[in-house]
Amino acid sequence: MNLLLVAATPFEIAPTLRYLAENFSQTHPNTWQKADLQVSSLVTGVGSIATAWHLAQYLTTMPTDWALNAGVAGAFDRTLSLGDVVQVTAEQFGDLGVEEADGSFSDLFQLGLSDPNDPPFVNGMLYNPTAGQTKFLPPVHGLTVNRVHGHGASIEAVRQSFPHAQVESMEGAAFFYGCLSANIPFAEIRSISNYVETRNRENWQLGLAIDNLNRVLLEILDSLKE
Repeated sequence: MNLLLVAATPFEIAPTLRYLAENFSQTHPNTWQKADLQVSSLVTGVGSIATAWHLAQYLTTMPTDWALNAGVAGAFDRTLSLGDVVQVTAEQFGDLGVEEADGSFSDLFQLGLSDPNDPPFVNGMLYNPTAGQTKFLPPVHGLTVNRVHGHGASIEAVRQSFPHAQVESMEGAAFFYGCLSANIPFAEIRSISNYVETRNRENWQLGLAIDNLNRVLLEILDSLKE
């Protein structure tokens, strides 16, 4: 199996990269092999544009059996605990559209600029068609934004516009879009580092989130080696 591990930043997957370096044989830069399992890492940089560009470049040139996006996320859903690791089964873009005169938000589908059912979209959403086959983590709906929310009024506005969103990231929907367009099986896992609330980094549990995220990544790698 050729596994592509995608992350926005190297520090989010640093423990897993160390594990690969210590326990696999490096065959190329950012690629490791053990028996029939090949793992390649792709650090794209933060945001949808960087993710889309680097993912497209990779998928059009390198054979990939499964792509795995891993990172931290903020949670709208307070039933999730800081440090929880979740599987994002559906994604949507949260700020691709216009702000109306009354302050409300209209996306490209509501504006009639895009058909909500033009592939890979389904009713304006991006779904992982194989997510139901891997129920190893709690399933959540993701919202992908260019500007993470940290002000009370904007948080309330985004809750009104996207009531089903449970977690927020800056890359997830771009990853979904690329994998669906390339017909590559994929998964997105996120560890909750903070709640989407009035911005206060002192409330974040980034270290815990990264530790738990990489614990799950290592469990996935061990299961694939079997």
